[in-house]
Amino acid sequence: MEPDREITLACPVPFAEGQKIQLAHGGGGRLMHRLLDDVILPALRKDQLAELHDCALVPTPATTRLAFTTDSYVVRPLFFPGGDIGTLAVNGTVNDLAMGGARPVWLSAGFILEEGLPWEILRRVCQSLRQAADAAGVSIVTGDTKVVERGKGDGIFINTSGIGVVEHGLPLGPRQVRPGDAILLSGDVGRHGIALMAVREGIRLETALESDCAPLAQPVRRLVDADVPIHCLRDLTRGGLASALVEIAEASALAIQVHEDRIPVHDTVRAVCEILGLDALHVANEGRFVAFVPSEHAERALEILHGDPLGTDARQIGNVEAGEPGRVTLRSSFGTTRILDMLSGEQLPRIC
Repeated sequence: MEPDREITLACPVPFAEGQKIQLAHGGGGRLMHRLLDDVILPALRKDQLAELHDCALVPTPATTRLAFTTDSYVVRPLFFPGGDIGTLAVNGTVNDLAMGGARPVWLSAGFILEEGLPWEILRRVCQSLRQAADAAGVSIVTGDTKVVERGKGDGIFINTSGIGVVEHGLPLGPRQVRPGDAILLSGDVGRHGIALMAVREGIRLETALESDCAPLAQPVRRLVDADVPIHCLRDLTRGGLASALVEIAEASALAIQVHEDRIPVHDTVRAVCEILGLDALHVANEGRFVAFVPSEHAERALEILHGDPLGTDARQIGNVEAGEPGRVTLRSSFGTTRILDMLSGEQLPRIC
């Protein structure tokens, strides 16, 4: 028989919820439901979410084409000039739908939270996520929440999926690109990556620099509504403008030439890149896209983009050619050319 020993009784679920995320908040019990009721649902505030069902039922006409996309966001820092991980999650998913020419309608939001995360941070992120969804005209209709042990996450990870409605007959995609197409860029490049790096690494900038994070559905919608015969759209995210152009050149089996002096780069971005030895064409963006349109429609397309707040600095930066398949060349202001390729190693600065 074992000797007498003191027996300590402990409840496996904490009595008080506290102000930080606990493992029990992901356990399916009352604390998880309290987290939903007190933080997440009040911030997102949508009728479909209030159902707390395993799925959202959304009406759509039987003849409508739908676009569907998904993405995950693990950005560090969580908050940066011009946005945060909640804003980024909405805009990134909205933009993926917009690049298919779809009108974004519904989103899901899945949160993976690290034990010890302050509630106030989660509340701020949820509010930003809802505000970004409202600004983009989309509804967050379903979601999920999980909690991982301390040290097994990075504060907050967010997974989003999006559904959009395709209301036109344009067969958008790299295979629709044709020789002679004009390449239109919606604005300056590199601001998102440099803004994040400056905060993360403690770089003090003389000029305030904000991320370009923004929803792109509206400027795309303007082009579609004006019957511009768009061949392809691509938003510029990780890998920057360079990777997007190479991807399209390879998928279309055509060549691309762009002009360096036509590509707008913010003075601060240019200065930081020169000091650190970075190329702004490889730096990440979250509110920029390229459009491939027949050259005879380029001027009208630019006029339409200039009428949108997100396209005031839109420019034609180059053309598609019937050259070596998959080759992208950059022509400098001195008249020399060089090959523009994807990065072969780690992207700097890392944005996620």
